[in-house]
Amino acid sequence: MKSIRPLLFSFLTIATASAAETPLYRQILDSLKSGDSVLPQLPPAAPVHTLYNAEGVVPPMCYTRTEVKNNPCYVCHQDGIEGRENVMNDADLQEAYSFSDVGMTNQWKNLFEDRRERVKAISDEEILAYIAGDNYSELPSRLREAGFKGWIPDLKNLHLGKDAFDRHGFAKDGSHWVAFNYKPFPSTFWPTNGSTDDVMIRLPEAFRTGKDGRHSADIYKANLAILEAAIKGVTSIGSLPLDEGKIGADLDGDGTLGTATRIAKADAWVGAAQGIHLEAHLYPEGTEFLHTVRYVGIGKDGTVGPSARMKEVRYSRKARAYSKPMYARKYELEAMEKERGNLPAYYDLGHHGLDNGNGWALHGFIEDRKGRLRAMTYEENFSCMGCHNSVGSTIDKTFSFPRKIDGSKGWGYLDLKGMPDAPNQGESLGEIATYLARAGGGSEFRNNDEMTARWFRPDGSVDHEKLKSARDVYDLITPSKERALALNKAYRTIVEDQDYIFGKDPVLAPPVNVYEKIDNGNTPTLPPDRIFKWNILLDWPE
Repeated sequence: MKSIRPLLFSFLTIATASAAETPLYRQILDSLKSGDSVLPQLPPAAPVHTLYNAEGVVPPMCYTRTEVKNNPCYVCHQDGIEGRENVMNDADLQEAYSFSDVGMTNQWKNLFEDRRERVKAISDEEILAYIAGDNYSELPSRLREAGFKGWIPDLKNLHLGKDAFDRHGFAKDGSHWVAFNYKPFPSTFWPTNGSTDDVMIRLPEAFRTGKDGRHSADIYKANLAILEAAIKGVTSIGSLPLDEGKIGADLDGDGTLGTATRIAKADAWVGAAQGIHLEAHLYPEGTEFLHTVRYVGIGKDGTVGPSARMKEVRYSRKARAYSKPMYARKYELEAMEKERGNLPAYYDLGHHGLDNGNGWALHGFIEDRKGRLRAMTYEENFSCMGCHNSVGSTIDKTFSFPRKIDGSKGWGYLDLKGMPDAPNQGESLGEIATYLARAGGGSEFRNNDEMTARWFRPDGSVDHEKLKSARDVYDLITPSKERALALNKAYRTIVEDQDYIFGKDPVLAPPVNVYEKIDNGNTPTLPPDRIFKWNILLDWPE
């Protein structure tokens, strides 16, 4: 994976892999293990920022052995599509490793830890009770008591999952967060690989109110639909039912102000946001996303879904909007920084997280040793930049919203049941079936034996007849109860160790298809016929 080259810098001390064994790093990890503060404290001896992994933006899956045929890289690394802001043009990273000297060593040490004995020591009853616990509701009060100055979670009852929202995805607590139903990104966020999640969006107040300053549910719904059209690059989009009389606009173009279920010309915001610049494939300034990563919950009926307990609460806000020419210049400068051999760094916003250099501020909260949520450290936030700033396939640095089910059916809490395996735009075969064939397995590491047994033939080819028997995305990518329990237990051991900087992948045993070291010149790469074009947008059926 191409390393991020900074446009804004923060002072830091770069440490190599061996730094993990130094007294300083032992002191840092010990403080995280023993502390119970919602704001983790670094030892007084630590520099402003000490990085164990100075190339933490290169995620573990970038060290996968392709064996000259298996390509899980294509879903991240793509050349730009006309009209979009993302012109990173990194499709070449499917076929060539391009790591810095630091990045050539795989520093995600947790991949190589055998956790099977520790997993056996945790009973099913213990892990089920643990993941059913609520570690979210207390977080806001703990942050306030600690004097936290950044974003404090303001969506009540989020641990309840879908019960915190109405049937159209609007938060019941009036916080204006809206959940949407999207297809999980291949394959890290497939439940079969150890995590469930959900994503919510919130637009600024002007997009939720009329020109009189009063809140309007219809205006909010209309602007959400208009945003969806903009991000997907279409001019017309289905919407939740809208009272055009309250909005004061004929949105469906039928010549009357009635109830609209489609916006015929999504080229301008409505309400108080009217007149704010709208540009395809870009979010307006002030857009917020809330993303929770959870354990694989198991219902009494055996169904799989999000757990109450959260592994992480992630928050991002588009603090500044840029034009597409400005983004193009930023990508050009980043490429120049890489050519000069500069390592990545980001401006530290303190309690507000990190500035990704492209308008977004990102921050998160993660479990402490006891399972309570705490603010992430600088380095824990640092690794997030690998996906939310440094891959060519995203749209305005985001993954989930572009993958929302089109129109009204996509407004509501995430539900994989009934969701079709829609193909990516420009392709005919379902996305999951396509990924399995291209990646050669049910995960980037090809270490998901359950997926291999379920969807592959003995010769290693995909069994498309079996895939046709799956009813929906739920059938395709959810694990058995046994696998879900094992992966939950494996992640629990990482929580106990508090060594997230060494990796958060809940592997049971060291995957064999991962390099410990990369040689940019000699490590086998993929041939031209295994390099693929791909579009993050999906071709949802009508």
